[in-house]
Amino acid sequence: MLLLAAGCFIVFKPFLTATLLAAVVCISTWPLYLWLLQKLKGRRNIAALAMTLSLALLVILPLALVAWNLADNISALYLEIRQIMANGPTEPPAWLKQTPVIGESVAGYWHRLATSPDEVAALENRLLVPARNYLLAGGILLGQGVMEMSLAAFVCFFLFREGTELLAFLDRAIARMVGSHAENVLAIINNTVRGVMYGLLGTALAQGIVATIGFSIAGVPAALALGVAVALLSLVPVGPPLVWGGAAIWLFYQGTVGWGIFMLLWGFFLISTVDDIVKPLLISHSSKLPFVLIVFGVLGGVLAFGFVGIFIGPTLLAVAFGLIKEWVARDSLAPK
Repeated sequence: MLLLAAGCFIVFKPFLTATLLAAVVCISTWPLYLWLLQKLKGRRNIAALAMTLSLALLVILPLALVAWNLADNISALYLEIRQIMANGPTEPPAWLKQTPVIGESVAGYWHRLATSPDEVAALENRLLVPARNYLLAGGILLGQGVMEMSLAAFVCFFLFREGTELLAFLDRAIARMVGSHAENVLAIINNTVRGVMYGLLGTALAQGIVATIGFSIAGVPAALALGVAVALLSLVPVGPPLVWGGAAIWLFYQGTVGWGIFMLLWGFFLISTVDDIVKPLLISHSSKLPFVLIVFGVLGGVLAFGFVGIFIGPTLLAVAFGLIKEWVARDSLAPK
């Protein structure tokens, strides 16, 4: 039996990530599937196919386009920045030296860049090359995530189609393991998975919308694309400031100081506030998951499963946390 279990795990291991993601997606969207199944008068194949195609069009296709454009644009952006640095930056603007606290030091460093090619080369090797490699690695990770999501969509079709029988099997299996508490265990899993997924995706959508509005007001080019980038990076701790902070730096470089300050304030007080308020409300409403476990889940999930680990990691920790709390509460109420 041990050899059989080990052999099955080895065979199934390449598909583990996609299957976990498919399970998370199906649990999160199961009420929608049941509604669609009712509208289609019980035609499970059509309902499952409609749900799978919707996942592909709404999630997988946009991610694939982002990964494709990211790979194309990074090299072009890198060459353009190198050309600007090779020509040498202009002298620092007069207002920069008047900035309190940091004005003198920043203006002095800017002046050294404008007058010393060696300083520019050192800055390029220290910042520009690692940034390019980091972005390319992110594009590769995103591309791998698209492949995993495509496989997960394939698995989702069968989970949706056979979902009713699978739920009945899980009811019987969990009942044999935990007895009369099986129904409560399934309820905890359902509520926790949906709470975490709604929290992550709801926060991403809200931050993306707020960021797009801010970019449009400030006149930043490609506001919609940057808003999508903020939505994707909102799933990663300290991700959105990389986008709206970069937009603010670009505005400062263009000489529009007022709009640069506006972008910093908008990002700090509005975009980041959405993450601080919306995500804890949505996630804690169902799972009461501590923030530190959300961070560990996201980072550990990415390390273990790649890009799609952003969704799998927090969900697994949240389910485990919820089941442990239920077990402790049940044990404390048991008669002694």
